[in-house]
Amino acid sequence: MTGTTRSSGGLDDRRKRLLFRCWHRGTREMDLILGRFADAEISAMRDDELAELERLIEVPDPDLYAALTGEKPLAPEYAGRLFDRIKAFRAVGHDA
Repeated sequence: MTGTTRSSGGLDDRRKRLLFRCWHRGTREMDLILGRFADAEISAMRDDELAELERLIEVPDPDLYAALTGEKPLAPEYAGRLFDRIKAFRAVGHDA
């Protein structure tokens, strides 16, 4: 299956926008990683986590993918708890 499995119904505009942006990154690998994470977590995320996700999705795909796969470290201003959660989420059988 490709694309979101979650409806944006019931989400506020900020969460809808983030869900869309996570699924429309530009590279399929990042769509799958961030999109699946957003499907699973977006509705329960706190405001500070949403702000961190908004910053994190500004990182270019090649840099973010390299950091998620362990090829190179993420810039310190983006490496935080949310990045660690996304990396762990990816590692627990959410193919991508």
